[in-house]
Amino acid sequence: MKGEELVSIVMPAYNVEKYIEESIESVLYQTYSNWELIIVNDCSLDNTYKIIKKYHKKDSRIKSYSLLKNQGVANARNIAINNAKGKYITFLDSDDIWLPEKLSRQIKFMEENNYIFTFHEYSHFEEIDKPKKLIKVPRIVDYKSALKGNNMGCLTVCIDRTRVKKFTMPNEKHEDYITWLNILKINSISAYGIQENLAMYRINNNNSISGNKFKSCLWTWNIYRKKSKNKFSVFNLLFYKLFCKRNIKALVRRV
Repeated sequence: MKGEELVSIVMPAYNVEKYIEESIESVLYQTYSNWELIIVNDCSLDNTYKIIKKYHKKDSRIKSYSLLKNQGVANARNIAINNAKGKYITFLDSDDIWLPEKLSRQIKFMEENNYIFTFHEYSHFEEIDKPKKLIKVPRIVDYKSALKGNNMGCLTVCIDRTRVKKFTMPNEKHEDYITWLNILKINSISAYGIQENLAMYRINNNNSISGNKFKSCLWTWNIYRKKSKNKFSVFNLLFYKLFCKRNIKALVRRV
């Protein structure tokens, strides 16, 4: 559509032949048309790359890179980030799904309010036709409040790249959450939430650390203390763990 700013969509892919077509189709169905989908195949061993090539031939807006060695999701995302040309950058994993109005609603929300960093509600699902759990989000999050937990996920975030310092994702567990914290802190900005469900996050219970509270606690402390350059005491951690309103389990994102 005339006048639409280019949106770059970052999609890492590894052994997702069962799901990646649904993810790509959810981009093709977007009512917002000026986008580029950058898919980085992280040396998949199944038919993932064959599927990517099929869609690359189908639509010139779909760009692909294929790695000769598996290097992990952070590296795959960073390759896409470094090759992105859009004013806005968004993220969609290759087993998740966007609803058709996702980009239109989110870009309009950002442009009307002059926002730099936004996110929105999303739902959990195992199969598309099964009941879904809605993940609600606050209207505004700054660096300090974001330390209480990650309810943004990755598939909901949209950032105006022209108004933040250049960033990449660290090669760590939950690299997306660390990245959001760093962007909020380094740029001294807040992120704004849209109270509308615009995406679907596929649940993979095998990859979750939230079921083990002790491991979750240690991981959260590590994020606070090391990755965010904060010196948190045990008391600080227990305060966030026990008294903050956001459930610590919301920190979890699949890597």
